[in-house]
Parts: sequence; C-alpha cells; structure tokens
Amino acid sequence: MRSEEHAGWEPDFPVRYLLVREDIHGEEGNVLWGRCAEVEGLFMDPPPLPREVLTLRGCPRESLLVQAVAVGTEPVRLLGDGMLSIEPVDPSNDGPARFWDLEDTTVLAQWPTPGDPRRVDIVVGTGVRRDDHWGSQRLPSSPRFDLWFPSIQGDSPSDSCRSIDGLITPRPQRPTQPVHLIGCEPAAPLLALLHRPLPQKGDPITLRPLDRHGRTMTGYRLDPHIVEARPSVLAGTLIDVTITDPGDDRPTLAARPVWETWSDGVPTLPNQWAQFDAKGRSEWLRLTSIGPYRPKGLSGGTYQLDGQHVTDRAGLLLALGEALLGPGANYGTCLDAVVDYLGGGPSVVPPFTLVWHHADIARHALAGDILHHLGGVSYFEGTVNLLRERGVTVVLQ
Repeated sequence: MRSEEHAGWEPDFPVRYLLVREDIHGEEGNVLWGRCAEVEGLFMDPPPLPREVLTLRGCPRESLLVQAVAVGTEPVRLLGDGMLSIEPVDPSNDGPARFWDLEDTTVLAQWPTPGDPRRVDIVVGTGVRRDDHWGSQRLPSSPRFDLWFPSIQGDSPSDSCRSIDGLITPRPQRPTQPVHLIGCEPAAPLLALLHRPLPQKGDPITLRPLDRHGRTMTGYRLDPHIVEARPSVLAGTLIDVTITDPGDDRPTLAARPVWETWSDGVPTLPNQWAQFDAKGRSEWLRLTSIGPYRPKGLSGGTYQLDGQHVTDRAGLLLALGEALLGPGANYGTCLDAVVDYLGGGPSVVPPFTLVWHHADIARHALAGDILHHLGGVSYFEGTVNLLRERGVTVVLQ
C-alpha cells in the first residue's frame, strides 16, 4: 500500500497520519483503517522503571559478560540497557521465547558459583520490563537464559546463565497515557471495531506519520484494546478517536521537533540533525532508515565526512551516512549494519576514500564509549578500524 495514494481528501487541512493494519507475512497486504489530521498524546517520555535486584546464576567464566565485569584491572560496572530472552528447549510444549527489557543495568557484586568454579554469579540492579506480546510469564520447563548488552557485545548475545533470581515476581502495572486521534476518517475495519461493545480487543495497528508529500516517515504500533469515538472538534463528518491503552511504543518528546523538520520532506541540507540532543539524533537516525537509498553499488572515489558535530554514536552514524549517501540517508543505524552496507547492496562499497574532517572531536567525545567486544577500543576507534579492515582508506584530519 502506497501512502501517497491516501494523502488527499476533501477537508482543507492535510492528512498527516494513516492507521494501517500491517500484514507481516505479506499474504494479504496492508489494510487501511483510517486517515487522521492530527494526533495528540503520542509523544511521551516514559517514567523510569522501578529499580530491582536480580541475581544471574551460573554465568560461564569465558563469556564476554563475565570477562567484562569480573576480569581486568577496571571491571565494567555500568552495563546500561539490555535485553533478556528465555528460550524454551522444546517450543512445541513451552511456546515461544519470553523477552524482558533491562534498563540502566548496574553490576552490584559477583562471585564464583558455589560448587562450580567454572561459573560466576552476578548481582545486578536494573529496571525490568516484560514484553507481554511474546508469551506468558510462566517459565519453560527447560529454559535457556540469554542476555544482550550492546555495551559489551553489540547486537549479539553477551552471556547466558542457568537461572535468574528475582525475575518472576508480580509487578504493578504502570498508568497509561491515552492517544487521541483528531479529525479521523475511519475505514471499514476501524468502524467495525468501534461498533463492538466495550471493552474492545483489537490486534495491533500501525500509526504512520506522513510528510507534506504523503510519504511515510516512520511507523509506531498502537494497541486498540479500548477505543472511544465522538464527533470531531474539526467538525464535518470526521470523528475524534481515543485509544485509552495504546501500549508503550511511543516516540519520545525529543522526537516531536525532529518530526516537524521531516514533515517538510526528506532533508536536503547537511547537518540539520546537529541541533538536536542525543535522543533527537537517535530519532533522526530512525527516520533515515525508511530511505531513500542512493546510490547503488558504487565503488571508488573520495568522500568528505564533516565531523564537527560528531559528539555521540548517532551523530557519528548520521555524519557517515551524509558523507556517503547524502542528507536524509544512512549508512547503517549501528556498526553491525555498517558492516552490511560495506558488503554491498544499496550503498557505496569499498574500495573508496573517506576524508574525516575534525576527527579529534569524535575521538575525544567518544573516548569513554568503550566497545568491549572489539578489544576495548572506543566507538570512534572501532568505527575507523572497521572501515579500514573492509577496504576503506580513512584519512583523519
């Protein structure tokens, strides 16, 4: 479904959002649920999760996590955000994997596992969020606990452990903030949901913000479990719809000014992202992942990277994308994705020369951002090494 086909309607104000049911299997295509003039209450900074204490039992000594937190003269204590998955050995009996987000994780203590010197127990303080979409809270009969911490091992598992104390426990439900869809023209699926008796129970739909050309900028999931409608404040035949429990997939408050910039169309000037803080830059990087993809499969030549605003990870990736593909594009939203781009596809491919101007700004700003899975180098050094290893001539100025 092309969003541009639904961007025009009779009211004098533009369509700024589409409601779409996306078919992830590609069997029936995407189904339009409605068109809306505005959305209120979408942007939200979630409150921090309550702090909890977990004990990771039986982590192998040779794992990257144990090596980082228990070995060396300066063991790592601040693991940051991560993810836990509990994989069933027999999915046919125990269902799908269970997932938890771990927020702002800190190592509190560690010691050899009693009775097994080959393993280590690690105590952490963290915020815990369970993903209800992926299975029940009940543990599988033979679980495998896998941990991801990007600060330790990029996008790959950092460790596994035998069990986790304190994970399965009742947690209070946090209050939700409703989303108000203003000036909506509902399609048949949304009308059918609205005619059900309360409370409704609907499968997730995707909210797609559009730029002034009708192009989809990004997408966010909404859970339409309880939906209420009334005549719109914008008058006419439109309605206003309130989703009282839309879920936690929300853009942050920092995303709002970024969306406003992109609402004029894909940026055409370099360094427009530089005015934003780290959260805003991360949202800008998210928007570049939609495209455009240009050029395709080019090699050779010399490219200029303007490094005067590269003070964080997102800024580095945005500057790299602009240098190689132009404003509004990206050359990967993480280092693993950069590797994929270097291997071919819709991108510039080695060999080519990258002249990195003002390189010392990134070198100093990212000196404390250590990539433990790449030998303890900084994010800046790891990026330069990665490019050079794959055939890019990097000139630091």
